[in-house]
Amino acid sequence: MGVLPSSPTARSQAKADRRQALLGAAATLFARSGYNGVSIEDLGAAVGVSGPAVYRHFSGKPAVLAALLVEVSETLVASGQAVVAGAPDAAGALHALVRFHTDFALSHPNVIRVQDRDLDSLAAPDRHQVRALQRTYVELWVSVLGQVHPEVDAQLLRIRAQATFGLLNSTPHTLPASPSGKVRPLLEEMALAALGAGGLAPA
Repeated sequence: MGVLPSSPTARSQAKADRRQALLGAAATLFARSGYNGVSIEDLGAAVGVSGPAVYRHFSGKPAVLAALLVEVSETLVASGQAVVAGAPDAAGALHALVRFHTDFALSHPNVIRVQDRDLDSLAAPDRHQVRALQRTYVELWVSVLGQVHPEVDAQLLRIRAQATFGLLNSTPHTLPASPSGKVRPLLEEMALAALGAGGLAPA
């Protein structure tokens, strides 16, 4: 027998789906109008609920922004770690990280815009958590780069990694909404060149 719509499992799933819909709407609205230009009522209207109904999922607009930026940072770290764990060697891991982050940049332009513009609107504890997760993500790349380029100082590798993020994360500001299929391989080629790995073939 299937799960009835009124069951706790169905209700929990519906609540989770609504929460994700609110975060998706927040990314779109914050990217377009800025965090300060969006109200709780705007968020609710974007997913077809009243403003007060948003409080069933978040304590307020600051909690929406925190969830959006903290959760995407957690996803970057966890997904990046999985990419590295699944690679056959360091060169393969680096190519896979580049593919992964290129896909993220092209798939989540609104989140990148919000991160760039509204990170300072987070409460200090949430901002510190995002920054800590970002550092963990950077160090994941630096660790892989250190295996590919053991002769290069870690600080220089860190600069290469951060420059690569800047290159890839700039795409929401410079590309049309629907980039052509030629954009992805170009970005990956440029990122690998910036990382000093353009001539390395993954296993």
